Amino acid sequence: MASQILRDARAYEEIMEEKIQREKRPVFHLSPRVGWMNDPNGFSYYNGEYHLFYQYYPYKPVWGLMHWGHAVSKDLLHWEYLPAAIAPDTMQDKDGCFSGSAAALPDGRQLLMYTGVAKEMQPDGSIKEVQTQCLAVGDGKDYEKYKKNPVLTQKDFPEDGDKYNFRDPKLWQEEDGSYRCVVGNCTVDGDGRILLFQSKDGFSWEFCLVLAENKGRFGQMWECPDFFSLDKKQVLITSPQYMIPKGLEYHNGNGTLCLIGTFDKETNCFTEEYNQAIDYGIDFYAPQTLLAPDGRRIMIGWMQNWDTCNLHREEQQPWFGQMSLPRELSIKGGRLIQQPIRELETMRTEQIIYNDVSVQGVVQLDGVKGRKIDMELNIRPCNKEEIFKKFAVRFAQNDICHTAVSFRPHESIVKVDRKFSGSRRAIIHQRRCLVNTEDGKLKLRIILDRFSAEVFINDGEQVMTITFYTDQSADGISFYADGKAVIDVVKYNLKEE
Repeated sequence: MASQILRDARAYEEIMEEKIQREKRPVFHLSPRVGWMNDPNGFSYYNGEYHLFYQYYPYKPVWGLMHWGHAVSKDLLHWEYLPAAIAPDTMQDKDGCFSGSAAALPDGRQLLMYTGVAKEMQPDGSIKEVQTQCLAVGDGKDYEKYKKNPVLTQKDFPEDGDKYNFRDPKLWQEEDGSYRCVVGNCTVDGDGRILLFQSKDGFSWEFCLVLAENKGRFGQMWECPDFFSLDKKQVLITSPQYMIPKGLEYHNGNGTLCLIGTFDKETNCFTEEYNQAIDYGIDFYAPQTLLAPDGRRIMIGWMQNWDTCNLHREEQQPWFGQMSLPRELSIKGGRLIQQPIRELETMRTEQIIYNDVSVQGVVQLDGVKGRKIDMELNIRPCNKEEIFKKFAVRFAQNDICHTAVSFRPHESIVKVDRKFSGSRRAIIHQRRCLVNTEDGKLKLRIILDRFSAEVFINDGEQVMTITFYTDQSADGISFYADGKAVIDVVKYNLKEE
């Protein structure tokens, strides 16, 4: 039977959801049923549907006492809200049900593994949050917490580990039916690492080893890990806190990290070969993946930045936070490649094509506008001897506002910029990334959904994600070149049904 805390949350969200107009939400990016959303949790395929849980505070659009929100989808684009799955209602999680994951059990039930948080008074009178790993079991809608929670505590990992930074378990089932999970942790002096655990049944867990260590390279505490095989490589993704930029990598402070290498299952040894940021824009954090029934590895992330939360959206708004567009993953040349899920193409309508358009100064094209669009651009100079200095596409545009993506071929730099999006606060507005370009050629795919843009560069070699809250009436799109550029444009509107 659900606790009173969970029943209250479910009653509240059901009433309040009805007060949010559909046109006030994104069309195909999941937003919270009401209130606050952050990290994706329990991203999984179960009983014929995709399940996505999320960090959730229903009562206000600000971070609060963490619950798990819940939604399901057949296509990862159209979501149906289910009642909140779990709430902070036991001694182990009274101060929050933090991030975690989901897997199926042999008996057909769904297993949730999450971080329980309980505040603890310190000798000096301060308060710290002890973090342990807990379980809940259910039928895809209602869940009962495991009576033997927590299943992993400080006693289960090395002595130099920090019990106040031990969170975000990502579990999966091995071919032999056993389970494994990775958990984020840091040493007592604040250096991030990922711990690997194993279980025969998903309920009794034991420590294997430290899977990967930061050693002072990428920020501090490593949050929200995921670990999976992809294209004959092994991938570890995580979200380090307090990163220091390295060139044009790792600019978001609380950012994302992808380590690509090999994994020996006999020794549990992960050998790193390559590292990169996952998203080079402003708004992307805590990604989590699943293995789809057709074999695709699909990733989704929280489409937000911790350093700009609630600074560019009014508190009286009924919701805050969105999930990214799900992305299909592959590896090419030691690099993580991300593409929009192919299901998005079923939403395309009203195709408009322009070829060999000359852009010098500002150009607008008939029919190329909108805030729910999928647009592909091929950009090139008119000849190799006259490469333009800068090209830009501006969208969500009216006489006052716009957001832009620009490309400087001589520097091989692409930039996203929302400083003219209507924000009244001096928050983070720009990000740049170094791209592959030859003779001033570049491919962009720009996907807009009311409050966001996701820019896929050179068939997914890099992605730059950005949110903005420009009035929806600003739907203009224009192209600009300092010098002379030539572009091909294929633009689709994206239907809501």
